[in-house]
This record gives sequence, C-alpha cells and structure tokens, in this order.
Amino acid sequence: MADIVNLRQFRKQKARAGKEQAASQNRALHGRTRAEKNRDRLIADKSERFVADHHREKPSQADDQ
Repeated sequence: MADIVNLRQFRKQKARAGKEQAASQNRALHGRTRAEKNRDRLIADKSERFVADHHREKPSQADDQ
C-alpha cells in the first residue's frame, strides 16, 4: 500500500525548494560575504587615512607676508 501524502504540504515543500535554488543562484552571481564587505571597508578606511595624513597643506597668506 502507498503512503498517504498531503498535497498542500507537498506543494509548499516544492515551492520552498524552488525558492532556495533561485536564492542560491543569486548568491553565486551577486553576493559577497559579510567578511568580504568588512575587509573592503577596512582597506578603504586605511587608504583614506593614509592619504589624509600625508596631505600637505598650502601655506597660508599670512606666512607669505
């Protein structure tokens, strides 16, 4: 004798599997991990600080006179 299957639950399970597959494809195409984002943000902050610390200020007009 065959097992009894609740069709409503089967449809929902099939829909969840389809959504998970689409999400997996989108993550592979477009996603970056949180660690990658944090690493890029850290590198950008360090480079901005480096440039700001090494920026020479123009002499003021009061120094020329």
